[in-house]
Amino acid sequence: MFSSRQRLKKRTTPKDLNRFDYLQALVTEFQDTSDNDAQLQVLANLANFSYDPINFEYLRKLQVPELFIDCIDDDEDLNGRTVQFGISGLCNLVADPKNRDVVLNIESSIHNIVRCLSSSEIETKLSAITTLIQLIVPTSRHRIVTPNVINCMRRIALAEEPRLKKLAEVFLLDYCQNMQISDQ
Repeated sequence: MFSSRQRLKKRTTPKDLNRFDYLQALVTEFQDTSDNDAQLQVLANLANFSYDPINFEYLRKLQVPELFIDCIDDDEDLNGRTVQFGISGLCNLVADPKNRDVVLNIESSIHNIVRCLSSSEIETKLSAITTLIQLIVPTSRHRIVTPNVINCMRRIALAEEPRLKKLAEVFLLDYCQNMQISDQ
């Protein structure tokens, strides 16, 4: 459920951690812990907090978009939960134009999101496609709608899994209809 700042203030007592402090504690725990299970739990929590617009400014200040990209970049196993939570968090964040701009300004972001299209995990692919769709604006289109991505989407559009198939078809119809792309 989305909350307004006024409603949160009303519900928060002086002894409660405020939202920024809580999110900062999560980021610190993620960075400081060497326990993989604890790190995954924190990453999942950060991804879940990324859907709520009231958290967007805090997450930007804490450089959580960069953290999500790093999770994808650092994990060679694109089928793991670290990548799944990282791309899910990005997918939640980029619905906001400011977050979209932050992600687009991270040099390795598009490359790492596109890498997720190669995952065998359906949820990871769904989040990657959705993230790419949300990142397409006139200034970023040339970085995203590339022959490589179009060919990936064509392959995914042949998938048996209906959500993957439909989402890839949406990408192709919305962004590639008037383009001449050779089969590679």
